[in-house]
Amino acid sequence: MPAQPSSTASPTTAPSGRLAAARAFLSDVWRLTRPYWFSEEKWVARRLLASIIALNLGAVFMDVRFTQINADIFNALQDKDQGAFVHSLLLFGGLALVFIAVAVYRLYLNQMLQIRWRRWLTERYLGDWLDGQTYYRLAFAGGRTDNPDQRISEDLRSFVQLTLGLSLGFLTNLVSLVSFLVILWSLSGALAIPWLGIDLPGYMVWVALGYAAAGTWITHRIGRPLAGLSYDQQRYEADFRFSLVRLRENAESVALQRGEAQEARWLAARFGRVVANWWDLMRTQKRLVWFTSAYGQLAIIFPFLVAAPRYFSGALPLGALTQTSESFGQVQQSLSWFIDAYVSLADWHATTSRLTGFRQAIGAVRRAARDEAGIERRSAADGTLRLDGLAPALPGGGPPLLRADLTVEPGERVLITGPSGSGKSMILRAVAGIWPFGHGRIALPANGDAMVLPQRPYLPIGSLHAAVAYPAPPEAFDAEAVRAVLDAVGMAGFADSLQEEDHWTNRLSGGEQQRLAIARALLHRPGWLYLDEATSACDPETEERLYRLLRDRLPETTLVSVGHRASLAAFHDRKLSVRRDGDGVGRLAPAE
Repeated sequence: MPAQPSSTASPTTAPSGRLAAARAFLSDVWRLTRPYWFSEEKWVARRLLASIIALNLGAVFMDVRFTQINADIFNALQDKDQGAFVHSLLLFGGLALVFIAVAVYRLYLNQMLQIRWRRWLTERYLGDWLDGQTYYRLAFAGGRTDNPDQRISEDLRSFVQLTLGLSLGFLTNLVSLVSFLVILWSLSGALAIPWLGIDLPGYMVWVALGYAAAGTWITHRIGRPLAGLSYDQQRYEADFRFSLVRLRENAESVALQRGEAQEARWLAARFGRVVANWWDLMRTQKRLVWFTSAYGQLAIIFPFLVAAPRYFSGALPLGALTQTSESFGQVQQSLSWFIDAYVSLADWHATTSRLTGFRQAIGAVRRAARDEAGIERRSAADGTLRLDGLAPALPGGGPPLLRADLTVEPGERVLITGPSGSGKSMILRAVAGIWPFGHGRIALPANGDAMVLPQRPYLPIGSLHAAVAYPAPPEAFDAEAVRAVLDAVGMAGFADSLQEEDHWTNRLSGGEQQRLAIARALLHRPGWLYLDEATSACDPETEERLYRLLRDRLPETTLVSVGHRASLAAFHDRKLSVRRDGDGVGRLAPAE
């Protein structure tokens, strides 16, 4: 939102503050825009842009010719010259055909450039968001980055569309202004000002300038709040939409707990913010439309009122009067570009601010992961996993939850137990490299491919074959191999549904989802397998069956499990427990 002076700001500092805000905004736009135009696609993009600019300039040239032909038509009517009238109509028709072709390809090439630019930006933003688990770490970042899905899908689309539309519109209107100013200057003549004793040359140009300047100033005064309101509206809409998606994804839990009333209150509160801000937008836009509509209607008749005295005096023929009116309208329209584009400029400002904030948040998270990681990770040449003084902590800081010193040899199977909230899962997250908070050292097997099975496995929307093969593509494993592991974990009933696409998280129970995750491990056969209460939703008999499968079918796999049930000890070589000392910090120790 443009910087606004406070009530105590002096008149001399307020304009400088607005100028600094405008410079900062344009700098943000350039930082978002520049990478594409200097990327590997720069020549294609530049050729497309040059073609669009050429077509826009051609359209301006034809607008100038149209005003000249219209003047000839009205002059022929006034003179009752049928031959000149027909000739002018034929010129008009031929030029109109060319204008139609220019309009079609101007739009077509513009849309082509939009989708190419948007695709390039989306690929880069997605890559940066996914790289190094940035999407996960953003949730723990100090600043609040809301709705990254909207910023990638909606804001990138709006930014490309608005940047092209507004920049090309500004350029086109600037060229149109210069072209029609020349015509208007030559047609308007001089206006005698008796009390000054001078003749004002090109008086219609000065009238158009004054008319547009007054309209622009009033429009800015009325529409100034739109930038901030538009920013908030996008945020509130995205918050409400995300709440609906989250309710849908957790429908079973809400239904079982009969939480509909509370969900309705939360949704109503979020939608209430949408409605309240929308009313503010409505009121501001209503005032703006009152003025711009009156301004536009007056612009139709205003040039006739100003030029009529010269027409009635015989200084202007009818064709010249209509050409003067059209030229005045074009000049006034070009000068009023800011008025017509004000709402779009406000949306552009809001979208740019959101994307800039998102880009800065991603950069801060990636820098923190690179430069400020408190947990040191390195490779162990001997193939072991070693934790030296590992002390994971909460994102907000504070003392560590536990301290862990542990060595796991290849092929060994280790079980970690302890009370809930003692930090057991943080050990696995730190080993997986997604938990940077805390300090200590982790030495990872140099050549050990690893897989982590969380308590709630992720099942992508798509075919069951793709869900079992994840994170590998479905074609990495043939159907027979997938059916075999499903049968092994007790899900043979789904063997004929491999190509069926569904939202499997909603369709499968918690125990079925965990069994599918074990099937995934059997399929991938990792060298190191970490299970974070990965069978807690299964009954004890099924849990024992799954661990027996892992022992029998993955005999070379090193296993590190976090769990609570005492029956799991039979499938592990060592059992460690988190015990709290007098200082309240847990420590890993052999279980009794």
